[in-house]
Amino acid sequence: MARMLVTGAAGFIGYHLCLHLLRRGDQVLGVDNLNPYYDVRLKSDRLAQLLEQPEFEFRKLELADRAATEELFAEQAFDVVLHLAAQAGVRYSLTHPHAYAASNLTGFLNVLEGCRHQAVRHLVFASSSSVYGANTRLPFSVHHNVDHPISLYAATKKANELMAHTYAHLYGLPTTGLRFFTVYGPWGRPDMAPFLFTRAILEGRPIQVFNQGQMRRDFTYVDDIVEGVVRTADRPAEPNPHWTGDAPDPGSSTAPYRLYNIGNNQPVELLRFIATLENILGVEARMELLPMQPGDVPATCADVDDLVRDVGFQPRTSIEDGLARFVAWYRDYYGV
Repeated sequence: MARMLVTGAAGFIGYHLCLHLLRRGDQVLGVDNLNPYYDVRLKSDRLAQLLEQPEFEFRKLELADRAATEELFAEQAFDVVLHLAAQAGVRYSLTHPHAYAASNLTGFLNVLEGCRHQAVRHLVFASSSSVYGANTRLPFSVHHNVDHPISLYAATKKANELMAHTYAHLYGLPTTGLRFFTVYGPWGRPDMAPFLFTRAILEGRPIQVFNQGQMRRDFTYVDDIVEGVVRTADRPAEPNPHWTGDAPDPGSSTAPYRLYNIGNNQPVELLRFIATLENILGVEARMELLPMQPGDVPATCADVDDLVRDVGFQPRTSIEDGLARFVAWYRDYYGV
């Protein structure tokens, strides 16, 4: 039985991750600040289910609060820290930049400090496919340079990777960053396309389709994501003995530090995604075709070969099955 800290435990991925860890017999302490970026009731209902589990403990905590985070690590001992807490959203970062500095930079620094002083066995943290920014070479690879973010959200996630590497190098803290690619599924975030589109279609409102629908996304079902996160957590990062400063590999290091993409490796055209959703709902969507939004990219596709090789990651859920499960949850949760 391992003692796990999961930050962002009331969030979409954090909730599913906690359930998975609890079901396999781990002890989990979840922390979350329950901020109102989206409907707090959804977060509270996720949390209520977790609190029914005997090996789950919750603490409401703002990780940007240095004293409170130091107190957490002083009072508790953790084998593994799974850091998912962050201020999410590309578009929101255009209008609320300071929220990203507090949560994604200061909050992460406080977690790094807690991990290094406690000598945590492994820190796994959430990065994002957004770090690829202006890159257009597909599929995106962790071995590609990612120095051109196009949103502040992406810049903070890139900063997290640099901060984590520094701590791995200076203090020998094993750290692994996971670049998530468009996660969806039951209990999903209300600001993401599956939720936004489902709600609008069922309410008879038009859906906003950016870049005239000419978008591709590497939609990845949440259960597949969680399986990959847990497998990664169980395998602490190790130095790459072949790494050289003459030809530095961005995805590894002479320090115990690794980066992985975690995605489906099967991009879906947005119009196909919408057609699949229409078929499941039995309702035709009204589409409002719009130009590309600032901070967005036209396509994402994850090269997951390293994660497949190292931990046996293998996403199994098709977009048809995944969306059907999401819609079933949505109808049940909202009584539609």
